[in-house]
Amino acid sequence: MSRSSDRPVTTVSDLLREQLVRPEDAPALERVAEEFRIRVTPEMRRAIGAEPKGAMARQFVPRSEELILREEELVDPIGDSAHSPTRGLTHRYPDRVILHTTQTCEVYCRFCFRRETVGDDGTLPDADLDAALDYIRATPAIHEVILTGGDPMVLSARRIAVLLTRLAEIPHVEVLRFHTRVPVVAPQRITAELVAALKVRCVVYVVVHSNHRDELTLDACAALARLADAGIPLLSQTVLLRGVNDDAAVLADLFRCLARNRVKPYYLHHCDLARGTGHFRTSIAEGQRIMAELRGRLSGLCIPTYVLDIPGGFGKAPLGPGYVEMDAESGDHLITDYRGNVHRYRDPQPEGE
Repeated sequence: MSRSSDRPVTTVSDLLREQLVRPEDAPALERVAEEFRIRVTPEMRRAIGAEPKGAMARQFVPRSEELILREEELVDPIGDSAHSPTRGLTHRYPDRVILHTTQTCEVYCRFCFRRETVGDDGTLPDADLDAALDYIRATPAIHEVILTGGDPMVLSARRIAVLLTRLAEIPHVEVLRFHTRVPVVAPQRITAELVAALKVRCVVYVVVHSNHRDELTLDACAALARLADAGIPLLSQTVLLRGVNDDAAVLADLFRCLARNRVKPYYLHHCDLARGTGHFRTSIAEGQRIMAELRGRLSGLCIPTYVLDIPGGFGKAPLGPGYVEMDAESGDHLITDYRGNVHRYRDPQPEGE
């Protein structure tokens, strides 16, 4: 099998050359490519290996199922545009904003909730960036800026340094947070220059998107180490995906590996209602069952919060399984442990009552 080692897979012809898809599937995949972009980095191509139908390929290789558009699916499933005061900015919560620095990614995930826009315009134009920074500067309630896109770490180290310096000059901005796939899918981009660019007055967090243990290659782990060794706090976010990680053992393996690499599992996202992604979605009940099983397998250090981004732009809601019920007759709490056993607990009476 021929494998490209120096350039990304971006077309159906590339997929055929790499033997990631069958020739008879090419016509349907060309239609998929007209709707949703294709890009697989050399690092992820190597991680897929000889399993074109495995969990890794399912994340990055297009499938004809993406042409099935369900009635409930949305162009903007988490409502970015509903909370956009100026182009490139989303202000959903009072104390933080999302700054869409670029629409470009190193990989285009087949389940992406922004798949309608990624790749369209590249870097946010200077005039729009200036307007976004003016809005942040004029809004003292904003303490945190989340850099996303696209993927903000596709920008050059020089451009990132300039942007972070400008943000750090705003007195009320205290935390900067990168949401990125780059340390995993293109680890060679985590250079000394990039790490140095993250050293500004504000605290900089890097939230790494990873869905499967096989993404964490030796090079990816080395990139994470470069960030951690520089004192950059690392968190992770994962999307619950049917056929990829909808299994407690698979997720436990991923979360343990992340913790070993000094990355705290932060969010497990229920798959959003992006168009053409129905084949990835589990039910919420399945997700809750998996989370309950993880509670018995992992320490709290390794367990993320399971969340749903409520469609329409209403923010995240935790979806964890219910461990507490109330016995209306006795007033006792009924507490379920990780084995499924139920225990009674009564709140102690405050002193003096």
